[in-house]
Amino acid sequence: MFTKNGRALTAIGVKPICPFQQIFQSVYLYGVFSPLNGNHFLLELSQCNSILFELFLTEFSKENEEELKVIILDNGAFHKTKNLKIPHNIILIFLPAYSPELNPAERVWREFKRDFTNKNFENIEKLKDYVCDLSVKLTNSQVLSLTGYDYIFLDSYWTIL
Repeated sequence: MFTKNGRALTAIGVKPICPFQQIFQSVYLYGVFSPLNGNHFLLELSQCNSILFELFLTEFSKENEEELKVIILDNGAFHKTKNLKIPHNIILIFLPAYSPELNPAERVWREFKRDFTNKNFENIEKLKDYVCDLSVKLTNSQVLSLTGYDYIFLDSYWTIL
């Protein structure tokens, strides 16, 4: 668990006092978000590695199995493991190095992180509950508003694929 310090409004000259907690326990949220219809799939897992990433892909491939799913990813080592088994209905597209701003999902993650600002949790279970609540409350219209980059909807983009 880690709380990010954020900004707070105070009177001029008054230093803001915000809660901060630094305990090294983690929970990882894997997710994909469609900029075309707002559909999303989130899975909470215990670690961030290639084995669990493969599990995530397998579970995601079972959602609407006849649909071809294209996932835009950064160049994380666990995304590119040689032994990674990619389901038949998933295509991975990798972004150029050091360009996370091109990934529409980053805007959703930024909103999730913003929700954690200046919050503390008694234990890891409370944190997991909070993450679960955020995931359940995420709507398709929110995903569309956050991920609807103009370049995704260009006709010429889709003819290249």
